[in-house]
Amino acid sequence: MEERTLLGVVDYVIFTFMLLVSASIGVYFRFSGGKQQTTDEYLLAGRDMGVLPVAFSLMASFLSAITVIGVPAEMYRFGIHIAYMNIGYVIGMVVSAYVTLPVFFELNASTAYEYLERRFGKIARTLTSVVFVFQMILYMSVVLYAPALALSAVTNLSTWVSVVSIGVVCTFYCTLGGMKAVLWTDVFQALLMFLGIFAILIKGFLDIGFSNVYSLAYEGGRLAFPG
Repeated sequence: MEERTLLGVVDYVIFTFMLLVSASIGVYFRFSGGKQQTTDEYLLAGRDMGVLPVAFSLMASFLSAITVIGVPAEMYRFGIHIAYMNIGYVIGMVVSAYVTLPVFFELNASTAYEYLERRFGKIARTLTSVVFVFQMILYMSVVLYAPALALSAVTNLSTWVSVVSIGVVCTFYCTLGGMKAVLWTDVFQALLMFLGIFAILIKGFLDIGFSNVYSLAYEGGRLAFPG
């Protein structure tokens, strides 16, 4: 039976520090500034956030555990084909920036559902809201399960304990700090994710060399473009 490699003391300290920082961000914004007393402050971050936290938050939304764990596994098994989805991202962002967002700004609409109600009526808003909530319930279950599965694999925690602990911390800072806490926590967590990704890349290149990395990937058929 293969021996499991578990986290050490330093790993647990870093993990606990990450959770505490995330929770602290929520507490800080609960008792600072507008103190989340209004809908505008709580849901829209007072409409005064800079480009940096908003951009990092949007980027972090595409870098969930599904992406960090799932995409490398997908490319390892089936090759570079999934990288083509980045073309769609680029096109979609350009269209959204120059076609969709100007409409929202002109109408001063906070959500797509508000626009749908103005354009098509309350039934359209309610229907799309229900569909989105249902989609997010399914999506969030996978988003929570993926890091919990990885955490339970390197600790003695069960999958359920991992799911609950991650969910409780995220719910805590989101509920207390509102959108500002979400944005700045995304910045913090995105930096950690990028740090981890680059650390793995640098470690791999140092261990076997860049040319060998390319050769192994090419020989394994993982750089093959669809014909």
